[in-house]
Amino acid sequence: MRRVTVFVISFIFWCLLVWPYGGAAGGLDVQSIIAGLGVALVTAIFLGDTLADEPAKFIDPRRWFWFILYLPVFAWYCIKANVQVVYLVLHPKMPIRPGIVKVKTGLLSDTGRTALANSITLTPGTLTVDVDGNSLYVHWIYVEAEDEEGATEAISRRFETFLKRIIE
Repeated sequence: MRRVTVFVISFIFWCLLVWPYGGAAGGLDVQSIIAGLGVALVTAIFLGDTLADEPAKFIDPRRWFWFILYLPVFAWYCIKANVQVVYLVLHPKMPIRPGIVKVKTGLLSDTGRTALANSITLTPGTLTVDVDGNSLYVHWIYVEAEDEEGATEAISRRFETFLKRIIE
């Protein structure tokens, strides 16, 4: 069942990326659809067991709703972090306070922790360097809180709230 779900999700994703509808002739682009079916099949065969524990969960509309809400929140924090990093780099004294902080997570699945680690790493000024159980070690360009709870609140809590609803 997992491979079938991965196949369906991969094919839908392919169709959204390629958009094989209404080309110059106004009909379906059959070659794109056949290529998409092939790519989805190969993905399901070779990666079906490694992508997610329960890929059928990702079809749930509630998860998509929370994902759509997550995108602007993530974008906002990325923009905010970009501005902060630009300020730190362009400031004549370059007032950075780099360090590695420990961040706790309540996410239980490997997929959830991976998504959180990637969200943190994609935000400028932070880089997840290690994941150890329910702890993430994050290199932070300007350490605002050295204690675990303060760092967790400042770095990961904003993402974790959404990721719990999307992935867990």
